Amino acid sequence: MRKKMDSTTPTSHVASPEGNPHHQVRAIRTIMGVAILLATLFTAWTPAGLFSGSLSEKVALILTAQPAEDLPPATAYPQLPIGIVAGHWGNNQDSGAVCRDENGQVTLTEVDVNLKIALLVQKELSAQGYQVDLLQEFDPRLSGYRAIALISIHNDSCEYIDDQASGFKVAAAMTTRDPNRAARLTDCLRDRYQRVTGLKFHAGSITADMREYHAFSEINPHTIAGIIETGFLNLDRDILTNKTQKVTDGVVQGILCFTRNENIDPTPTPAIMP
Repeated sequence: MRKKMDSTTPTSHVASPEGNPHHQVRAIRTIMGVAILLATLFTAWTPAGLFSGSLSEKVALILTAQPAEDLPPATAYPQLPIGIVAGHWGNNQDSGAVCRDENGQVTLTEVDVNLKIALLVQKELSAQGYQVDLLQEFDPRLSGYRAIALISIHNDSCEYIDDQASGFKVAAAMTTRDPNRAARLTDCLRDRYQRVTGLKFHAGSITADMREYHAFSEINPHTIAGIIETGFLNLDRDILTNKTQKVTDGVVQGILCFTRNENIDPTPTPAIMP
């Protein structure tokens, strides 16, 4: 037989605070937390320091995250240098591509463009905290050279070929011991240089000579190396000579992408010309 409830019987299913074990546990935890906080206050300072300010200021100081001023920067600067080869620089027998006017007078040489870009790249990377070696085409330091990366800067022909002879090219050393990292270097250069300059990646004209660039066989086999031709001295002459800072920024951003292990888009495998 069901028991009839009188008017004083509570009908709510919510238990009263006094008899709820969860509230008792919560109260115990609160008391313990306060005890720990007070213990911290009394052990964090000497008696003189404890009473030099208000208690509320001490509590606020404990609960506020302090800056890690003594910690090193998030990006530790590497000990190995970055090598930048100014293509044809120091080679008196070959200045690279030579641009002439209608009268046959020399108006521009590849070596001058290469060196101007290389000097700016060195300056920009040095400002980022890297040690940067500016190297000549046949620099004796290339023998066994060890670096985070070696990049050789060149440019393509002054001659008009066709309307498609515009853009840049990037290639990695074929003899590298770490093809994955070498591919990453060239992918970084391709991705960042294209974004910054707006020039297209002229993959169809990458030759075996670029992949077998002489310096690649001279340097330490563990040095990741690549070569970039930043443009064609004919159709791309304006950006190469009048907007050199943009060209420089493209190269620098590509190198930083590699050294900082930044994200990049995948690169299609270019055809190799004979």
